[in-house]
Amino acid sequence: MVRDELQLETYKVDINKKYNKKIIIFLILLSIILIALVTVNIVKVIKSYNVYKGYEAQIISLKNQEEKRQEEKERERQAKLPKLTDKGKQNIENIYHSEIKQAFLTFDDGPSTVTAKILDVLKQENIKATFFVLGSNVEKKPELVKRMYDEGHFIANHGYSHVYSKIYSSPQSVLDEYKSCNEEIRKAIGENEYNSHLFRFPGGLAGGPYADLKMQAKDLLMQNNIVHVDWNALNGDAETNDLSVDFEIQRLNETTENKNSIVILMHDSPLKSVTADALPQIINNLRNQGYEFKNFYEIIK
Repeated sequence: MVRDELQLETYKVDINKKYNKKIIIFLILLSIILIALVTVNIVKVIKSYNVYKGYEAQIISLKNQEEKRQEEKERERQAKLPKLTDKGKQNIENIYHSEIKQAFLTFDDGPSTVTAKILDVLKQENIKATFFVLGSNVEKKPELVKRMYDEGHFIANHGYSHVYSKIYSSPQSVLDEYKSCNEEIRKAIGENEYNSHLFRFPGGLAGGPYADLKMQAKDLLMQNNIVHVDWNALNGDAETNDLSVDFEIQRLNETTENKNSIVILMHDSPLKSVTADALPQIINNLRNQGYEFKNFYEIIK
């Protein structure tokens, strides 16, 4: 009896050992599975995090690139907005004095159909000019003024009407004409901050029946941070309607002789198509004489 009980107890112990061993094995396997699952999830999380960080880095990079593009765009915008400083005023005063040979091609009374031909030549020759536009013509052909601006030419102010009796009725009328023209320029180029700070009196500043009034207007313009410039050379296209390329070349040669710094008066009004025809030869002749072409961005700023 005792022996049977001992055998039963021994059997129970063996059963418990086997049972415990299976539990341990099961627990070990379960742990391995759990560890594997956790590891897989951790790897997925790490991969997801890395992907997220990659996307985040791309987003940050794109954002930085966009900010740089916007900053560069703003710098370019600001560079095309004339800013009249004391240095610019001094440059205007000394415009006709230079150690190097420099030529400013300036065109009055546009824009018109002739302007497009002139712009084509300037683009082909890679030259930036200065256009003294009339507000009334800007209103009619804003697309040409926008083209001037986009292609890097300096858009200066020649008043609105070019009607002497109106513009020279008083010094304030001269300033009002400037402002009216400037407003049309702003609308044409889509830039509300634009102000050329540069005026050319119709007929020039000196002489004529309105000489005294012009001098008063010059002072009023200066009080409003507006300077003026005339010319010291010309192609003669304002002297006659019977124009030819040879005549314009001859007049330019006569008026530029022995001058280092030349501001050339030309016109891009509807009757001055010969000026557009003569322009390639004018440019070629000036280059051969050693002139560098400049515009008033290099003077005003």
